[in-house]
Amino acid sequence: MEQDNTSGGVDRDTIYLMGGLALMVLGAGLVASHPTVRKALTGAVASVLPDLQGKFGPDLSSVGSDLQRYMKLRSM
Repeated sequence: MEQDNTSGGVDRDTIYLMGGLALMVLGAGLVASHPTVRKALTGAVASVLPDLQGKFGPDLSSVGSDLQRYMKLRSM
């Protein structure tokens, strides 16, 4: 079989590579979104990197005052 060295072949290979990468990221996100898997992952990472413990979730404490101010402005 002859190798296709034209730019169309390279473009197609790049599209396949990017599509495969996108599918891997999507699959990892779907697996990590399950609560049991998420707890296991955070427990494993916390034992290896204790400085990152609690940094995986969004920090909503700083958003509270902004959200309350937005709701006041919206109700006016």
